[in-house]
Amino acid sequence: MTSRGVDPDKRATLRRFAAIGAASPLTKLADTDADEGDVRSAIRGYLSSTPGAHFSKLRDDLRLGTGETQHHLRSLEETGAIESRKDGDYRRFYPADRFSTFEQVALGHLRRETPRRMIVHLLRSPGSSGAELAATLDVSAATVSKHANRLADDGLLSADDGYTIEDPETVLTLVVRYADSFGETAAAFATEANELIRFDP
Repeated sequence: MTSRGVDPDKRATLRRFAAIGAASPLTKLADTDADEGDVRSAIRGYLSSTPGAHFSKLRDDLRLGTGETQHHLRSLEETGAIESRKDGDYRRFYPADRFSTFEQVALGHLRRETPRRMIVHLLRSPGSSGAELAATLDVSAATVSKHANRLADDGLLSADDGYTIEDPETVLTLVVRYADSFGETAAAFATEANELIRFDP
């Protein structure tokens, strides 16, 4: 395949993510198609900035084909560059040896909108009740209960005296570090959290 056969937007997307996470200089990017090495560098870069992304999101964000994505992810896992874990109906991918099991599970929940909004609220207001969460998030009490049970089962939530996040420092760090990949709510919270951290004596 020549460079004329590649969508320019796809090539630009791959270059952007390859620049984030490539382990070695991308000497072929200027004149050639996005070959296998460049695509894998882009996947590594993407996962460095979006850890816990599931297959379909990675494929769509990088403008790859399904078979192409499967091929490169399989190769990267086999060589130990990335790792994955099952999360319900999803398989989520992470840079290898970077995150603990707790962090991987937390990132998986942070990639889901309602659990992420619950986590952000509880980092701001630990001890909130289910009713407070439902009112703040404008969801039903049953929705809060469903996600709270899953968070608790995965060791991220305690319900002893209202809802509180387990190991909030670790979860806060993940929210702040990867805020841009989580959306507006997390990005706004990250700005607030950074201010709080700077003022911490």
